[in-house]
Amino acid sequence: MRIIVDAMGGDNAPLEIIKGAMLSVDEFGIDEIIFTGDENKIKSCAKENGVQLKNARIVNCADEISMCDEPTSVLKEKPDSSMAVGFRLLNEGEGDAFVSAGNTGAITVGATLITRRIKGVKRPAIASIMPSANKPFLMMDCGANAECRPEFLYQFGLLGSIYMKNIMKYENPSVALANNGTEETKGNPLVKEAYALMKEAPYNFIGNIEGRQIPFGDADVVVADGFTGNLILKTYEGVAKVLMGGIKQAFYKNTLSKLSYLGVKSGIEDMKKQFDYKEYGGAVMLGVKKPVIKAHGSADARTFKNAIKQAVWFLQTDLINKIEEELKNERA
Repeated sequence: MRIIVDAMGGDNAPLEIIKGAMLSVDEFGIDEIIFTGDENKIKSCAKENGVQLKNARIVNCADEISMCDEPTSVLKEKPDSSMAVGFRLLNEGEGDAFVSAGNTGAITVGATLITRRIKGVKRPAIASIMPSANKPFLMMDCGANAECRPEFLYQFGLLGSIYMKNIMKYENPSVALANNGTEETKGNPLVKEAYALMKEAPYNFIGNIEGRQIPFGDADVVVADGFTGNLILKTYEGVAKVLMGGIKQAFYKNTLSKLSYLGVKSGIEDMKKQFDYKEYGGAVMLGVKKPVIKAHGSADARTFKNAIKQAVWFLQTDLINKIEEELKNERA
């Protein structure tokens, strides 16, 4: 496996990106890490921090895309950036997957217009594995398509179902439509029309799901337009941080509460791990011809390593070909 890594993308680049990529080499058996970015910065950073660049090579790039740049800069203003070069290497077969913690909009544009869509895919979507009280579920779209048509949501359900079957090994994943009520008559015109299409879908559509049901894991795949999905994702992450912070404060309030903590420490640690977004590292672009992984912008080494793990899962399960086959069968 050859993984292309945007060394300059993300809040903690290049150090945490380099460290995470090197952790993945031994843990996942990566044959080659191909860093795109400023060669001098990458080598200096590795040397200063004692990071050995194992199974790695660097493709020098003159530029980088910031979080403030326009999404189309990956095509126009900054074609020699670490992200743009990474996409081109992927497209030319120099690597098997591309991972970046950079600008989400630019990654979406690059994945759609450089890597391009799988035949039959109407719109690629950002899909993110999220924790619940029950088991992990897939949220999509998490920001690639702020405005959608009903057929896009229908297909997000199909793509998400294929992902959960093959990557997470769920036998018959349930698919639900995010809405402000469970009744079929609830929601805006987009959701109502999507519901009508999804009722006839070949996957396990279970109807609408309200926001309060999502954290309980009542569906294996939750479908929404990119605007709604991104709000759910960010709210979910924020509430988890608030709750964990509140629990910590409660137990550190006084000596007695600190002693009480010792009795429940293992349970608290288990819950913290269960709701830790770092376990999956980021989101995947579902519907494009090659694996593209969007790592969290604030990724540390462990988070980025786990984002690379998602690329490994894609390759080990041959997920792209499975999506292509499912779409062929649907068109037949």
